Amino acid sequence: MKVAIIMGTRPEIIKLSSIIKRLNSKNSVIVFTGQHYDYDMSLRFIEDLGLRKPDYSMKLTKLENTTTDRATQIGEIVLKLAKIISSTKPDTVLVQGDTNTVLAGAITGLKCGIPVSHVEAGLRSYDWRMPEEHNRIAVDHISEFLFAPTLHSKNILQNEKVHGKTFVTGNTSIDAVEENIQNIENKKTVNLHVDDFALVTLHRGENVDVKESLSSIINALLKSDIDLVFPIHPRTMKRLKQFGLYEKIKRSRITVLPTMGYFDMLYLMKKSRFIISDSGGIQEEATSPKIRKKVLVVRKTTDRIESIQDGYSELVGISTDAIVKAIRKNMDVKISCHSNPYGDGNAGAKIINLLRKNL
Repeated sequence: MKVAIIMGTRPEIIKLSSIIKRLNSKNSVIVFTGQHYDYDMSLRFIEDLGLRKPDYSMKLTKLENTTTDRATQIGEIVLKLAKIISSTKPDTVLVQGDTNTVLAGAITGLKCGIPVSHVEAGLRSYDWRMPEEHNRIAVDHISEFLFAPTLHSKNILQNEKVHGKTFVTGNTSIDAVEENIQNIENKKTVNLHVDDFALVTLHRGENVDVKESLSSIINALLKSDIDLVFPIHPRTMKRLKQFGLYEKIKRSRITVLPTMGYFDMLYLMKKSRFIISDSGGIQEEATSPKIRKKVLVVRKTTDRIESIQDGYSELVGISTDAIVKAIRKNMDVKISCHSNPYGDGNAGAKIINLLRKNL
């Protein structure tokens, strides 16, 4: 068995780490597309997690997240990846999630006659504003092997009548937490001046690229009566300054931090009182027994319905009043659920075993 692992963003690196660690240079090839081109958003995480360096790394010319660049970026990845796939001749192309890299990798595998394996298949928000929704629907219907994190996701795939084989494996984000959280005290670099805080992360285009949406969320944070720690994504920082919101944050109880490495984020999640976020990955990671924190999801829809059903997350929306109300309501809330909807931390091993049986 030879697996071509295609990744291009920070979440993909994290969620593929447990699979990469169980493979070697003889039975796998790692391709980094450079979709997250910034060192702190990509290669830093490869180093943090102790992963081997990619066998191939691309330099893309289309790096902005505009509508036209999304299309040309996918095309550019396909062109470059086709040469790599043709020369390395893997038994499967393995992708994770719903990024441009994932769609480009799946299209390349399909057109090169290589079976596509999709990790984290079957997630749906039913929100067509999200480019991620387009990507994952297409990839699920291209893939031969679909690794759904939950039974709910598998049922979605079966209802859509995908032609590939579907398996429930758990989510590899839990693998990563279980494998790395014991090292956070030694590997963290962040030093905080507040002890009691809520953690904030924002990065989704439908939130940060729209002035009205971002202003509504930031106004809620400014009105909340709690210290907040806010590691700011480069894209979010650009919009905060563009929309005249950054100066307001600097004069508030919000501690602004630069982009965090993986161990720093785990540390902040574990130390926080609760989390305010639009991240899908954080909704998963917060369910880990090692973290177990409530997530207030500042989005209109979510693709992690299991987290909400089990009480780990609450879908708040993006209105100022709704966010402020949710913050006040959850100041002292403790997670009562003891099960984990995303598995026991063995998803990576299950996926590799399934590939060995089916390839």
